[in-house]
Amino acid sequence: MKTCLDDKIAGGRTYSRREFLVLSALTSAGFLAGCAINPVSGEKQLMLVSEEWEIQVDQENSPHQFSTDYGKLQDDALNNYLQQVGRDMAPYSHRPHMPYSFQGVNATYINAYAFPGGSIATTRGILLSLESEAELSALLGHEMGHVNARHTARQMSKGMLTQAVVAGVAGYAGTRDELYGQLAAQLGMLGAGALLASYSRDNEREADRLGMTYMTQSGYGTKGFVDLMDMLNSMHKADAGAVSLMFSTHPMSQERYDTAIRMKEGKFSKYAGQPLQRQRYMDHTAGLRRIKPAIEHFQQAEESMGKKDYDGAETLFKQGLKTAPNDYAGLVMMSKCQMAKKKYDQALKFSEKAKQVYPGEAQANHINGLACINLKKYDQAVENFTAYETKLPGNPNILFYRGYAYEGMNKKQKAAEDYYKFLQQVNQGSQAQHAHKRLVEWGVIKTSAK
Repeated sequence: MKTCLDDKIAGGRTYSRREFLVLSALTSAGFLAGCAINPVSGEKQLMLVSEEWEIQVDQENSPHQFSTDYGKLQDDALNNYLQQVGRDMAPYSHRPHMPYSFQGVNATYINAYAFPGGSIATTRGILLSLESEAELSALLGHEMGHVNARHTARQMSKGMLTQAVVAGVAGYAGTRDELYGQLAAQLGMLGAGALLASYSRDNEREADRLGMTYMTQSGYGTKGFVDLMDMLNSMHKADAGAVSLMFSTHPMSQERYDTAIRMKEGKFSKYAGQPLQRQRYMDHTAGLRRIKPAIEHFQQAEESMGKKDYDGAETLFKQGLKTAPNDYAGLVMMSKCQMAKKKYDQALKFSEKAKQVYPGEAQANHINGLACINLKKYDQAVENFTAYETKLPGNPNILFYRGYAYEGMNKKQKAAEDYYKFLQQVNQGSQAQHAHKRLVEWGVIKTSAK
């Protein structure tokens, strides 16, 4: 069967060795889709990945990002509300069959994001910045726009994400955290990596148009979308630290706000009288707004962490935890701050409390295990890394750290098993070098004779 790829080759397109290897890897993995119809435009386009890939890579990686963002909200009523608002829009989208999910996450920075298979999350920071259900629907509709227009898959097809997929670790490639920088890497935290790569301005314009389409067809007034753009534009001009991550992936501009005004007054003018549902939004977010002072302290503390002002961050975390002493995200962030200050006993204390207040979430086990390693409490470290792996399998760093803890206990067989599994997923960096060196020393890996 002839595909768009055949047409490209027939048209004289020359592929580099890297591109050829990428295409071969995708083909062997069963992910090369070739010619596809864009669900929004209805036009044919070269699409190197299938819809099945989008869903699979979403399901494998989105849980790790949600955990990096301190887990789903523990407020079930609020999470159910977010899910309902999103699901009410799904039938009006261009891909209503996608397995959409909508939830809030405990992170305090201001952002929302979508994985290619339809997993969409909003942070507590941005939920506190919204003032109506119409604004919420505009936000979720915009993220659905990225999913429906297949923006991540398009970036893949243009070669922007291919190396990560060939390596088989799309969710781990380029692991970073703009708020913590080097500390996050040292702690072995996983983010979404390449899957949440920056959108282009054209991507944002298209997602804005689709977002306004979906939210108005769901019964909301266009003022909700304009209010969202106004809020984001004001934050962008103010260069607020809490939104730096959002604008690194979702470029904002005066032009986007002006375009929203034109759409409201033009194509979508007939929807201007539809409701905004302000009171309903305020009712559902009342519990969140009660701890707004604590969240603002945590936002400021994260900014201090990014500047390596750990003393200042510690003071701000203390102030936030005084208002919300059982806030999981605040406790884990304070634990990270103590790790950065090499106060491992304090890091252990805060991560222990975090485990108690949110026992189903994995990140506290991670930090607790690292603190135990530094305190040479290797048996306790093993327990924590095993608990993490049970709650959230798939983070290769956990295998390394558990292997390191086993090594500290002189349990070489157990350590070797974890190091070997780790090296099957990661083969570069200081951790890989350590694991390989030990396996050679223990006779698990034979070195070739020179």
